[in-house]
Amino acid sequence: MKWKGLFITIVAALLLTVVGCGKKEVKPVAIDEKTDKCANCNMAVTNDQFGTEVILENGKSLKFDDLGCMYKWMDKNKNEKLQAKFVRDFNTKEWVEVEKATYVYDKDIKTPMAYNVISFKDKKDAESFISKNRGEVLAAKDLEKHEWKKNMDMMMKIKEENGKKKDMNHSH
Repeated sequence: MKWKGLFITIVAALLLTVVGCGKKEVKPVAIDEKTDKCANCNMAVTNDQFGTEVILENGKSLKFDDLGCMYKWMDKNKNEKLQAKFVRDFNTKEWVEVEKATYVYDKDIKTPMAYNVISFKDKKDAESFISKNRGEVLAAKDLEKHEWKKNMDMMMKIKEENGKKKDMNHSH
């Protein structure tokens, strides 16, 4: 009788091991605002709703300050094997897999590098954003065809604002 119980335990353990050997879940790495730089434009990555991340096949995490930077980097590095891609929900800053998120594009949406695309975990939140503001809903597959162009007018405004902040900080 003991052997039967031991046999069942061993079989159960083996089954769990086999099931557990499937594709392990890849999780995003927390952003460290002191050290993380965008892998595309080398600007600081802030822990906000614009930060995105790519996990390479070797487990290395690359962070980006703007969704557009991530797509520009992927376009330049097509031969890199990726395990996962993550964006943040615009409202909650919660990490979401790129394929599961819904996106909103509008040239007036301010993003760090003025690519003007934001992400949402739920499509209804994206639609709600558009109803209050403007924009068009994009699915993850639409991002690959999206023309990732910076809104240069917005970039100039961002640079001016950053310049004013620096001036204010140095005027003590």
